[in-house]
Amino acid sequence: MKRLTYSKVQELYREYSTPPHVIRHCKGVTMIALMIARELNRYGHSLDLEMIKGAGLTHDMARVQERHWDVAADKLLELGYPEEAALVRLHMTGVGYSPVEHVNEQDMIWLGDRLIKEDTYVGIDERFRYIENKAIQRGEGPEVMARIDKSKGDMQHLMDGITGVIGMTIDELIGIGTNMADLFDETEVGEEAR
Repeated sequence: MKRLTYSKVQELYREYSTPPHVIRHCKGVTMIALMIARELNRYGHSLDLEMIKGAGLTHDMARVQERHWDVAADKLLELGYPEEAALVRLHMTGVGYSPVEHVNEQDMIWLGDRLIKEDTYVGIDERFRYIENKAIQRGEGPEVMARIDKSKGDMQHLMDGITGVIGMTIDELIGIGTNMADLFDETEVGEEAR
């Protein structure tokens, strides 16, 4: 299966005029997702790290546009990256995490995107406080707040399952306050010959 290279990702950032702070966010999400996925793979899972890299780096590449997830996913599909496109298209839903026995690449992208503020790992509580405050500022009603609460509960359940597999919490694995974009290493992302 064809996977995104870092040079292709950079082209997409230029094409969509992705702001530097969004690029740093994408790198941060990618690093969180990869750190968790690598640890799970050490314990018998078989998550596709290359797919996670491509989807993580491009999930918000079109963030300056309406329905950025669909814009980005449509472009990835057009370029021949259907699996990454599917992950990008669904990254905004955040409800319906898999049980740890069936954890998948989508779960990794969701976790990465929901444990970070811009490019810093903040953990579930601070991130969801931020999400709830934004919903309150927008004047959202009880249905939206209930959906946010359900998403947090589902995510906590998956995180607890991951803790059981890897023997430490994700906070312990990564570290609250870690600037994830600074950990990103572009040489890890794909080879042109793929």
